[in-house]
Amino acid sequence: MNVTNAVFPGAEQAAAFFGGAEDGPFVMVNLLKFKERADYPDGSEPDLTGREAYGRYGAAVQACLAAVGGKSLYAGTVTDLMLGEADELWDMVALAQYPSRAAMMTMVQSHEYQAIEKHRIAGLAGQLNIRTKAIGG
Repeated sequence: MNVTNAVFPGAEQAAAFFGGAEDGPFVMVNLLKFKERADYPDGSEPDLTGREAYGRYGAAVQACLAAVGGKSLYAGTVTDLMLGEADELWDMVALAQYPSRAAMMTMVQSHEYQAIEKHRIAGLAGQLNIRTKAIGG
């Protein structure tokens, strides 16, 4: 299994995701890997860790989720692996529920989201976003 963390989807990947059939609510599983040090383009916050920068994003994104009818379901630090093998574990897992693909698109295009995304970018080395649907949903 080949796994590649990324901070942004490629144009084709984003178009395929947001252009997919609208089929209602889903939960996004976010597997997060942080930079050792935050990396803001303007050089600010040189003593901040990547986890701390992402924490600023995580706190602020709650209002963005709520504005489109979504919500944060869970966030936790990855501590160890019980089954399987991985060269390197992710640092954190977060689950966010969205009412639709359109709602997620509205959120990421909003001025409020754009204003806080700098913390996400500064803190993340990469991530996987896995869209899930409830069984029978």
